[in-house]
Amino acid sequence: MTAIASAIQDTTEAASLPLDQIDVSRPELFERNVEGDYFRRLRREDPVHYCTDSAYGPYWSITKYKDIMTVDTNHQVFSSEAGLGGIIIEDGIQKSSAEGAIDLPNFIAMDPPKHDEQRKAVSPIVAPSNLAKLEGTIRERVGRVLDGLPVGEEFDWVDTVSIELTTQMLATLFDFPFEDRRKLTRWSDVATAEPGSGIVDSWEQRTSEIMECAECFQGLWNERLENPGMDLVSMLAHSPATHDMTPQNYLGNVLLLIVGGNDTTRNSMTGGVLALHENPAEFEKLKANPRLIDSMVPEIIRWQTPLAHMRRTALTDAVVGGKTIRKGDKVVMWYVSGNRDEDAITRPDDFIIDRERPRQHLSFGFGVHRCVGNRLAEMQLKILWEEILKRFSRIEVMAEPARVRSNFVRGYARMPVRLHA
Repeated sequence: MTAIASAIQDTTEAASLPLDQIDVSRPELFERNVEGDYFRRLRREDPVHYCTDSAYGPYWSITKYKDIMTVDTNHQVFSSEAGLGGIIIEDGIQKSSAEGAIDLPNFIAMDPPKHDEQRKAVSPIVAPSNLAKLEGTIRERVGRVLDGLPVGEEFDWVDTVSIELTTQMLATLFDFPFEDRRKLTRWSDVATAEPGSGIVDSWEQRTSEIMECAECFQGLWNERLENPGMDLVSMLAHSPATHDMTPQNYLGNVLLLIVGGNDTTRNSMTGGVLALHENPAEFEKLKANPRLIDSMVPEIIRWQTPLAHMRRTALTDAVVGGKTIRKGDKVVMWYVSGNRDEDAITRPDDFIIDRERPRQHLSFGFGVHRCVGNRLAEMQLKILWEEILKRFSRIEVMAEPARVRSNFVRGYARMPVRLHA
C-alpha cells in the first residue's frame, strides 16, 4: 500500500470506527503520524474516552486542554506513584523488564512529599546562575556542529545534529565520559522502548542494557562521593534527600534525567526544522525578524509535543468532563491532543512563530511535575536557531521523516535534509 493510500485509510478509519473501538494508544498511529485524526474526533465527540481493550489494558483518554489541566494539577486524586503503575501507559516500562522485574522508581513517579525532596536535589543544575554558565558552552558546541555540516549535500539531521547536540549536553550535565556520550543516547532510547519498537527485541535485552547503564552510573556515584562536582550525579550522591536512596531509585532517577534531557530537546530540534520547512512563510518571517526566535521556541515545543502523554492512577472516584473515573483506573493525559485543542488554542494545527501566548501549551506538564529542565531545553533551542540563521538560508527536508514507533516519545528516527548556504 502506498503512503497516500495508507493515510486515506487511516483518516477513514478515524472517522468511521465506533467510538468504543477507538484505541489511541496504538504505537503505529504515531509512527505513521496519523494520531491527530483520532484525537480530533475524540475531542469533538468523547473528550474523556474509555478504552476497554488495548495492549495496555483498559484506560481513560483525557484529550481536552482544560481536562488535562484538571488531572495534571490534582496529585491528591491522580497519582504518579510507581507502585500504582507510574507515569507511562505501559506498566512494564516502569520496571527493568516484564513480570517480576525490579522496579525503577524515580521522582516523577512519586507523589509529594517524597517527589519534592528528590526533585529539589537536582534542581540546582537548572538554576539561572548555572544556565548562564552553560550558555557559552552550548553556543560554542552548536557552532562547531553546524560548521561541520556538508552544505549542499543530503545528510540525516536527527543523528548529525539533534542527537549529537543533546548527547553532548547530557554528558556535560552528568560529567559523563565525553568519548562515550552516545551510550547515553542508547540508554535513553532503551529506557522508553517496548519490544517490537525497533529499539529492543525483548524485555530481556532491555533489562541487560539497562543493567549496563546501572553499572556505569554506580561507578560514577562512587567517584563523586569522593570528588563531587557541579553535576547531576554529585547532586544525587550528596543531597540529604537522595544520598541514602536504593540503587534502584538511583537508576530510576538517572534514567528519568537521561530521557528528560534527551528525547524532548532532541525531537524539538528536529521538529522545528520540519515545521519551518512545511511553513516557508514562517521561515521568511523569522529571517526578516530573528527576534521572533523567542516566541518560536515555545511554539516549536507545542507543535512537536515531544512526549505524547503522561499517565496517572485514580486514588479515589472522581468526575472529569462529566465522566466518572473509578478508583484504580488508568488515566492518560494526551498532551499531544491538548496542544491541538481548538477551544484552548487559536488555530492549533497551524505553526505560528509569533503567537501572542506561545507558552500556552502542555508539553512541559503542569503542577508539581512540571518539567524541571524546561528553561534549559528552551535555551538550547534558542541558541541553535540563532546560530542556524547566521549560517543557512534554508534547511530543505528531502523526504518524509521516519518517526519513532512509540505512543510516549513523539520523535524522529531519521530526517534527510540539505542545507542552503
